[in-house]
Amino acid sequence: MKVITIANQKGGVGKSTTVISLAHGLALKGNKVIVIDLDPQGQCATLLGMRHEMCVFDYLVSNSKPEYITRQSGRENLWIIPGDKETATAQIVITSRGEQIDYVKNKVKNLNHNNYDYAIIDTAPSVGNLMGGGLFAADYLLIPSACDFLSSEGAMELIKTMKDLQAKWSWTGKLAGVLPTFYDETTKESQVTLKELREKFERGVLDPIHRATIFREAAAYGQTLFELDKSKSSRAAQEYQNLIDHIVRITK
Repeated sequence: MKVITIANQKGGVGKSTTVISLAHGLALKGNKVIVIDLDPQGQCATLLGMRHEMCVFDYLVSNSKPEYITRQSGRENLWIIPGDKETATAQIVITSRGEQIDYVKNKVKNLNHNNYDYAIIDTAPSVGNLMGGGLFAADYLLIPSACDFLSSEGAMELIKTMKDLQAKWSWTGKLAGVLPTFYDETTKESQVTLKELREKFERGVLDPIHRATIFREAAAYGQTLFELDKSKSSRAAQEYQNLIDHIVRITK
């Protein structure tokens, strides 16, 4: 099972949309995929049109078996352990227990009851033990960054966090890429930010995801991008398909 963590230390960058689009796209390719939502906002379940009952808190804090917490998403090959506001409490409990940096990683490793090919982890934008644990659990880290100044700064801070994990804890994960989101070539800010990202991260910057109304429509209907656009004819679907192909290529 390959573990891909999706993170940025700034919110509002399309992180959860990327989690669900990537996860469902991989599932449509025949891979068994589980989404683990470590964000207290619990948007992954919402984007799938699901309720938040039985959340990741129960798995992280109690001794609940993963098969009792994992929920089928209603899509073939796609499962989820949802997050909700109790996830923030899980971070407090984990910290008070003095759990080590590999606590989340070991929990993720134990998700072997369904022979998953991929685990996709969503993280909170705030820095803390739970986010750090989600990063340390990753084989690959994907950083969505909206095409604005503050988001690119959040990406830079996350790179520093990665280096700290490598230096202090011998983290062996790799950078899957920096994914520019909400790109709009008609605005100077988007153009300048994309240029700066490419200067800072060079070949680590992936092709951008353009701003599109289809993401809001999908969220409103509780559907994924690939359910709303089954033919994958939209630019948004094609751009996320490029991301999926990239992830499959680097994780072979």
